[in-house]
This record gives sequence, C-alpha cells and structure tokens, in this order.
Amino acid sequence: MNNKIFKSGEIFIWFAGLGLGATIIMISGVLLLILLNSGEYLLPPKLFQIQTKEGEKFLGNLITSESFTKELGDKVSKPQKDERYKYKIGNREIYGLDFRWFAENEIVKSEQPESAYIFERTEFGNFFGYVKELRVDGEIRASSENEISIVLNDYIDTLSRLRKEMTRIEKNVIGDLNYDIESSRLEIKILEYQNRDNLQKVILRIAELNKKIEDINHQYHSIENKVDSLRGIAGKYNLTVQTANGDERDIPLLNIIRVYQPNRMSFFTQAGFVISKIFEFIFDDPRESNTEGGVFPALFGTVMMVILMSIAVVPFGVIAALYLREYAKQGPLVRIVRIAVNNLAGIPSIVFGIFGLGFFIYFVGGTIDQIFYPERLPNPTLGTGGILWASLTLALLTMPVVIVSTEEALATIPRGMREASLALGSTKWQTIRRVVLPAATPGILTGVILAMARGAGEVAPLMITGVVKLAPSLPFDWRFPFFHLDRKFMHLGFHIYDVGFQSPNVEAAMSMVYMTTLLLIFLVILLNITAMIIRARLRKKYKSSTF
Repeated sequence: MNNKIFKSGEIFIWFAGLGLGATIIMISGVLLLILLNSGEYLLPPKLFQIQTKEGEKFLGNLITSESFTKELGDKVSKPQKDERYKYKIGNREIYGLDFRWFAENEIVKSEQPESAYIFERTEFGNFFGYVKELRVDGEIRASSENEISIVLNDYIDTLSRLRKEMTRIEKNVIGDLNYDIESSRLEIKILEYQNRDNLQKVILRIAELNKKIEDINHQYHSIENKVDSLRGIAGKYNLTVQTANGDERDIPLLNIIRVYQPNRMSFFTQAGFVISKIFEFIFDDPRESNTEGGVFPALFGTVMMVILMSIAVVPFGVIAALYLREYAKQGPLVRIVRIAVNNLAGIPSIVFGIFGLGFFIYFVGGTIDQIFYPERLPNPTLGTGGILWASLTLALLTMPVVIVSTEEALATIPRGMREASLALGSTKWQTIRRVVLPAATPGILTGVILAMARGAGEVAPLMITGVVKLAPSLPFDWRFPFFHLDRKFMHLGFHIYDVGFQSPNVEAAMSMVYMTTLLLIFLVILLNITAMIIRARLRKKYKSSTF
C-alpha cells in the first residue's frame, strides 16, 4: 500500500498542499500581526489614571501586561508570581521617558477619568493631562474644564490654519526666493567660468545679477519679518495644563496638532478620528525625527522610483530577451549569457548598490559633471546620490527577472503562429511586433509585476545611491524642468528601517513602523493588482495564445 502511494506520487501532492497551507498561514499571521499593531497608531487609546502606594498619580494608556516572578528572600522556598502592566505615560519633558512598568501590588487605584485629555504636539510627543485655563495675550479667556472644552477646538483650528500659512510661506514663498537666489548665483558662476579670460564682456550682466540677488534678499527679510510677526501673534495663545500629579505646564496652542478626550469619545467620534489619522498619515510630512506625522514624501519617493525603474527595466529587459530568443544563434555563448543572467538574480542586492555607487554615481555622474557642469564643481550635480541613480540601480537588480520571464513567454508562443505570419509575406520583425509580442505580453507583464514588487521593497541598494532620512524637497515640483532626477528622496522601506532601528525613541515609534509597513504592503499589492488586471485583459484579447 505504501509503495503504491509513493509510486503514484499522491503523497507528494499532499506534501505540496501542506507546504502551501503552511505558507498561507504564516503570511496571514504576519499580516494580522502588522494590522493589529498598526491599530495602535489609528485608534484613540483609553486613558487610565493610576495611583501608586507612594501617592504618585500618572495618566497613561495600557500597552501590555505580563507575569513575572518576584523573589521574596531566602526564607521563602517558592518565589511568588505577580502581574505587571506597561503604560505609555507621555509627558516626555517631565518624566524623561514615554513608558513605565507598574507592578500590580504597586497600584492602589485605577480609573478612567472622562475629563482627561491627550494633546498631540509638534514636539516632545503626546501630553496626557487636564486643562486648567486658556489665555490669550496674558488674559484668561476660559478657566473651567467646561468653558475650555467649548472653545478649545476652535482656537486650535485657528492656530492650525496659522501654522499652515507659516509653513506655506516658508516652503513655497521663501523656497522660491532661495531658488531664484541660487539660480542667479549659478548663472554668475557660469559666466565667470565661460569668460574667465575676459570678464569685461559680462561684467554688466554680473552686476545685474548681483543687484537681483540684493533685491531678492530684501524681499526675503521682509517675508521673514512677516513670518516672525505671525509667530508672535500665535505665541499669544497659551493653554495651561495639569498632570495627574498636579504639575502645571504651559503649552503654546501653535504646538498642538490635535486634542481630544478619548474616554468620552463615541463610536462615530472614534470613526472620524481614525479617518483624520489616515488622512494625516498619507498626506502630511513627518515630524519628531520621523516618529510622528505622515509619510507623504516617502510614499511619493517610492512610487516615483518604481515608475522610473519600470521605464528603464522593461524596454531593455524585453529587447535583451527578444535578441536571445529570436535573433541570437543558439550555441555555447548564448547558453553562457543565460547562465549569467540567471546567476545575476541571486546576487545580494547590496552588491548592486556598490556597483551603482561606483558606476552610475562616480563614473557616469562624475563624467557628466566634468563635461556639462564644470562651473559647479567641486559641488557635484549628478556625481552624487539621487533618485535617477537609485532607479537605474534597481533596474539592473530586477533586469534578470524581466529577461527570464520574457524569454519564457516568447518560448510558449506556438511556432505555427510565426510560420503562418512569415508565409503571408511578413518580415521577421513584423511577425515579432504584430504577432509574437502581443501574444507574449501577458507573460512579460508577469515579470514586470515581480520586478515592481521586488523593487518597491528593496532598501540596501538605496542606502548608498540616493535615499535619505529626510528630504527637504520632492523630486517633482512646478519649477522647470519639473522632474529633478538629481535630488535625493525618501523611501517607505528605508523609512521603516530608520524609524524602527535608528530612531532615538524606537519603542514609542513602533506603531508608526507597523503603519508604514502596512502602507508599503498595500502599495505593492495595489501595483500588482493593476498589472494583473492589465494582464487579464490582454489574455482575453489574445485568446489564440497559449496563456
């Protein structure tokens, strides 16, 4: 009986099914773990006020609990087990830490006060406490919890608009002025370099540019004064808050992003809170060393890099596969090339990063700088890391995947289709372009899907070819030439690494790590689904193929 099972191969089918089931369970477990932990970022936490035996009071949200063994001394033979609880207590400027463990027997009282607030701030993390009074220019506008709760959100909305206006001026208006100044300085350097033997020819133009820079500097100082004036107006709005222990602190309303009472929130209020957090996460810039705020620059950089990588890898990968399958004379040399391509797929990604650094950045970029931008040296233009070199490096990394999948797709096209086209008088190129390639497109897209998925998740090559912790400007803006491929960029994968392992407060940033991981997975799935829909439509269109 056993020999019959092995000879029929049925047992191997069961083993394959078991392996597939185990893989699905593990992947589902990882996704569930990420989803549950990312919920800490989205959901408003319940605040507990606990009082210790020493009489100290703390406000915080419960993170986890665990059992531990408490040693009672040599006279006791068996150590006693006890519970302890981990709370996020916030108020970093007071306690110097975000989390604290409390043993169960250390807590004498625990309650959930409805009047407790959470203040999300631009710095120092969250503040947990109670409101005492609201002052405008030193004058008390509200002094009771009920009065403050009525007007507080209106004041915060007003200050939020003021903060956005200051940010807009600093990033756009002042940014444009800085851009004009740098452009004028660069033009002066170009004129001086090109006419270094006879500066008299361009002395008038240089004088005009210097006058332009001087005028822009006057505008710059005027706008800076306007920002300082707005900041002075915002500084008049202050909120006095109180910790559970009675310590008082003044918080400028300008520094408060969001304020809410989690123990009073209804279901619909919580749903609105979750929506606002999702919107903030996707569309806002990061703050507090990337541990809070949003990830829009990293999301934009990831999508743009994947698009640039695909533009580079698809044409070259398909052309290489077409030559190997349709044009090259099959022999030892072609077999060696195929073996080399297959081996490239197994090379560690960091090796591609080193190659990109040496070839693209130092050799290609450095040569371009010497030929086209000599006046800017020693400051490099293309001879340094940027999104262009990072995308080309990942294109090389994923090239073997596209070549192999395209070759396999071309190999599955029936020979009769080629012969029928040639018999009707078509040339070889016409046959490939109008018959073979359309029929092989679904298989080619399979390779593109795999390449995009791998490229979106790679981090190691990017760390030495252009990705940074915080990019001051996006690779795309409304200034000519719009796409600035020499700029450094942010990436979701590197953002996860930076926040999860390089952050000054890793433990407090774990919810941000899981949320960013969930977004990266969603992005990869979205790219794959888009490509698969296109592939399915092409398969339906070319029913005559073998797909």
